[in-house]
Amino acid sequence: MKNDFPATVSYNRFTELMQENLMAMTLFLKTCCLGDCSGISFIDSTPVRVRKNKRIHNHKVFKGIATTGRSTMGWFHGFKLHIIINGKGEILNFTITQANVDDREPLKKERFLDKIYGKLFADKGYIGKDLMQMLFVDGVHLITSVRNNMKNSLMTMSDKILLRKRSVIETVNDELKNICQIEHSRHRSFGNFLVNIIAGLIAYSFLPKKPSIKFQTIKTNQTTLF
Repeated sequence: MKNDFPATVSYNRFTELMQENLMAMTLFLKTCCLGDCSGISFIDSTPVRVRKNKRIHNHKVFKGIATTGRSTMGWFHGFKLHIIINGKGEILNFTITQANVDDREPLKKERFLDKIYGKLFADKGYIGKDLMQMLFVDGVHLITSVRNNMKNSLMTMSDKILLRKRSVIETVNDELKNICQIEHSRHRSFGNFLVNIIAGLIAYSFLPKKPSIKFQTIKTNQTTLF
């Protein structure tokens, strides 16, 4: 290997050089690796742990940056990765927040949804009347499942079917962690953490086969908003 790559640096030096490429990798991801919105999108967040729970108080790399939050799998220490995908499994946009940030907060930022239109399917964690109204004005119809103590809302059959297919984004999150390795607890700096996330998202965009859903639209004379 040394003969083929004579300029190879050591692992310690490599981790130092990683941070210098953060801006270039982010620009490449934003300009070349994101998909196009088709009017049907899915949103979800996934925890990105930086340390096991029993070692939280001994962790120094992310002291004052990482926070403790709760997901459906329990408490975790680290950050959240929020992604929006289309029906082809392509990532349309993403953002990273601290672990204790509400899942709905990124949707209140205009830049996160600047290229999203049509229907956006989400889980119960995104329920919010004011949020739905705000997004509706901007051309985004947020569709969520209902909680047990809520009244059923009127929903077309196609929306019900697409809402059941929301698990596709959970499969995307699973591939990001298990194939693209965006989550581990060996980061030496916050910059290296960001580089690892960006590199994982870029790697995912080059996967030959992504999780996707099959659906078709039927043209009718019914008047719709989108």
